[in-house]
Amino acid sequence: MKISIITLFPEMFEGPLGASIVGRARQNDQVAIELIQLRDFAKDERGTVDQPPFGGGAGMVLKAQPLVDAVDSVSKRACSTSESDTKPHTILMSAQGSPLTHRRVQELSEMESIVLVCGHYEGVDERFIELRVDEEISIGDFVMTGGEIPAIALTDAVTRLIPGVLGDDESAQHDSFASGSDLLLEGPVYTRPKTFMDLSVPEVLLSGDHAKIEVWRRTQALKRTEDRRPDLLIGWPDSE
Repeated sequence: MKISIITLFPEMFEGPLGASIVGRARQNDQVAIELIQLRDFAKDERGTVDQPPFGGGAGMVLKAQPLVDAVDSVSKRACSTSESDTKPHTILMSAQGSPLTHRRVQELSEMESIVLVCGHYEGVDERFIELRVDEEISIGDFVMTGGEIPAIALTDAVTRLIPGVLGDDESAQHDSFASGSDLLLEGPVYTRPKTFMDLSVPEVLLSGDHAKIEVWRRTQALKRTEDRRPDLLIGWPDSE
């Protein structure tokens, strides 16, 4: 899979995306991550990519031209190096986008190529969205200084679901929100020692009775979901 990230600040990515699981996936050629400097597509020597908004108002707006040209450069290279003429799926990281979910991450991880566009300043020219953006995605109901950190979060989430990246693909099936967990939050987990600061591991986990352990884990998952995210139980098969 290839993930192309269009940004004004490519230096923000190499640390988070060069370490741990994502870093290993890149080294093993399981995912290719390309960082594209938006200013490279400006038409003037100063690398101007933003202008004040029409109608007045605070802040600056990213221009449509460099954004369109940057996305088109990715599409052109993708079509020239692939047997398919399908253009990469283009996503604008935006506080106005649809909330990111585990299900959507799973769907994105199955794509051949995606482009993440990091907005900045006051926003992006709406004509770029109309012309080139396939969807807008938000990581929460809050506003950040730019789309870089949301793009890092999405890249991390997508990469870990690519087959083979985690080593044991089954482990991802039991994450919170995953289909293997019935879309519930994952319950508590424990490791050695059996007792820590007077708190002990539940006896059922030490019993060796796998049937009882699975019942306990499902019960705990339901309880944790009910306590922390009751909205996830609306319409859930076992809900009343």
